Amino acid sequence: MSNPVSKIGMIVIVLLSSVSSFAQISNSQTETVKIYGNCDKCKSTIEKAGNIRKVAAVVWNEKTKMAEITYDSKKINPDDILKRIALAGYDNEKFLAPDDVYAKLPECCRYERALKPVAKSHSNNAPAQNEHSAHNHAEMSDTKEMAKQNTTEMKAVFDNYFLLKDALVKTDAGAASSGAAQLVKAIKAVEMTKLSSGEHTVWMNVVKELTANTEKIAAAKDISKQREGFVLLSKSMYELTKVSKQDVPVYYQHCPMYNNGKGANWLSKQSAIKNPFYGAQMMTCGSTVETISN
Repeated sequence: MSNPVSKIGMIVIVLLSSVSSFAQISNSQTETVKIYGNCDKCKSTIEKAGNIRKVAAVVWNEKTKMAEITYDSKKINPDDILKRIALAGYDNEKFLAPDDVYAKLPECCRYERALKPVAKSHSNNAPAQNEHSAHNHAEMSDTKEMAKQNTTEMKAVFDNYFLLKDALVKTDAGAASSGAAQLVKAIKAVEMTKLSSGEHTVWMNVVKELTANTEKIAAAKDISKQREGFVLLSKSMYELTKVSKQDVPVYYQHCPMYNNGKGANWLSKQSAIKNPFYGAQMMTCGSTVETISN
């Protein structure tokens, strides 16, 4: 039989270790967030994914599913910690785990995914004269509905990106700043639970840089600075375009002259080249390197 005293000793050591890790975190702030999971293995994985030495400490309660997150507010924000936990396979209030990662969790850890959208069910009272056709029709309707929802959720982000691009083509710094501000609002309005699994995974990877670069463009008054930010913004938007449903083909275009010949890319809904990095100076400089049609 195990020694009760030794068990108590181990518990004390764990508690002291937790207190020590919290004490090492400077500028500490604490938040409580619901994270879905089932067992001790989940607890270990969740805490390991969220813990960063001297930066963040996570304590998850198996019974309540609530996690206490303590973090250095000058080095990290709670969203970054929750993103790490989601990428380890655990849904939380802000981010959903990628489907393929969730599927690889041990069987005992596969919690009920209460936050994940479920495809709409169809009534069992429909006429049954052609069951096979009805089944195919239902599947097609679900697919179209999901595509429509995904397009709608990301539509404002893409629309505002293209408006920003058009402002840079016109070399209009004021319109570019205003367009970037609208894009920031669109980015922050995206509901992640409505994204497809592919969009969700890419969104988690790019949203921080996407937001930061767009805010820099909005704050800049100099068109050259705005164009510098647009290079980085377009890289993130390209990754999103590859996994998002589009109403029309999107053209990934390249300017070979920008940045002393290093070149830069952008996205456009028109195949004709209208260069956002030079505007009227070199309006048609560039070429289409990829046509994206999802």
